[in-house]
Amino acid sequence: MIALKNMSFGYADNMIFEDVTVTFDASWKLALVGRNGRGKTTLMKLLLGELPYAGRIQSDVNFVYFPQMIVDKTQLTKFILDELYDAPDWQIHRELNLLGLPEDILWRPFDTLSGGEQTKVLLAGLFLDEANFPLIDEPTNHLDVASRAKIANYLKRSKSGYIVVSHDRQFLDEVTDHLLAIERNGLELIAANFSTYEQQKKQRDDFEWAQNNKLKSEIGRLKQTAHDKVDWSHSREKDKYGDPRKKGSGAIGDTGFIGARSARQMKKAKVLEHRMYSEITEKEKLLKNIEKVDALSMIYAPSHRQILLTEKALTVSLEGRPLFTPINLVQSAGQITAITGPNGVGKSQLLEKIIQLAKSKHLNFSRVRQIYDDNRGDLNTFADDHQLDYSLFLNNLRKLGMERAVFHQNIENMSMGQQKKVELAKSLSQCAELFIWDEPLNYLDVFNQEQIEALLKTIKPALLVVEHDVTFVKNVADQIIELTPFNHDTSK
Repeated sequence: MIALKNMSFGYADNMIFEDVTVTFDASWKLALVGRNGRGKTTLMKLLLGELPYAGRIQSDVNFVYFPQMIVDKTQLTKFILDELYDAPDWQIHRELNLLGLPEDILWRPFDTLSGGEQTKVLLAGLFLDEANFPLIDEPTNHLDVASRAKIANYLKRSKSGYIVVSHDRQFLDEVTDHLLAIERNGLELIAANFSTYEQQKKQRDDFEWAQNNKLKSEIGRLKQTAHDKVDWSHSREKDKYGDPRKKGSGAIGDTGFIGARSARQMKKAKVLEHRMYSEITEKEKLLKNIEKVDALSMIYAPSHRQILLTEKALTVSLEGRPLFTPINLVQSAGQITAITGPNGVGKSQLLEKIIQLAKSKHLNFSRVRQIYDDNRGDLNTFADDHQLDYSLFLNNLRKLGMERAVFHQNIENMSMGQQKKVELAKSLSQCAELFIWDEPLNYLDVFNQEQIEALLKTIKPALLVVEHDVTFVKNVADQIIELTPFNHDTSK
């Protein structure tokens, strides 16, 4: 068993977990879900013993984390695996083969591999380690559809348990049998897959929204009634002194009678006011802190050009050899083009070439990069460096679900999901006639994915996007260009 007992952890004034108690079986294939910045990676680090905490964490397993830390990415891939794991060559070759990687990848520098190839190499290393309990953080990032299926099949065959975080809903359904959700008000453990949890959560949230609206209406009515009673009692107090120009009740001579009556009414009003505010306080405690997802905005500024790019027989070469079969590209204003293909085929390299073409044609473009570890420092300086409207930039971050407390952190100290939001919010806050996005969904939670889909369907910007999520591509793309590896066998 793995048990958290009265466990608390936070940064300064920002409590991530408070008095958490939960127990789960080490044989379970457990999905760990929750909004970005809610504490998924932090919980893994707590299990690894890398962070101080209050309370207790008990387990009889040794945890290992994916993705593994690579100190020198310029080394040959084989040397990196040898440093991380003590395994014979035949086992390494077996794992690479199961993941669809060629053996010659071992003799290439790690930093020359594509993002998907790097992910699969590290997963091969993780699968070599059968003695420890894996904490698998976003294994589907950068992976194409076929590779995700291979990883899913591998995990499904595993006889041991693990904890996995992924933004891919279909992947989670395939590889998990239990789910631990980090909600705003605590942890929820259920014996179900993600789809079941999502359906139950939607039903629960719909009910709680209705209850919230009813409670807010009652609270508003009580506050108005309390306010009216206070105003009335104050007006009665003024009557005590009356108007010296008028005769009868309320004149100076009647102050004794009116004063006593006013005092009685004031006392009744105070009792009523106290009772109402007590009722208001109790009802406010019942209000649920439900997830609120606001619509995103982007500054799409189409110019007079209807056709932005027209390229024939476009490809990318490495050492004089084409990576993929040449394509024809026509990118129009208001058109979303998805570029798909297997890992290593050259999708990111194609986007880099398109960026150079956009520059040569003086197109005003904005991009989301796949790798953005040069985003550093505080948000204010970052906005200045990229000439962003700071208020608009922060507003986009808030809509993406970033907590205000995170605004004071340096970007390099944020979670991977929060860092991705910075990169995405930067692009959304830039005025452009063409957007070029490389895997925008990596590290983003389901709420954010739905936000981005809704935004693109509403705005219909000129967008070139590389993304492996089949559902996303199907929902937003006007045209799909699939890259296929170039056949270098001249005998065919």
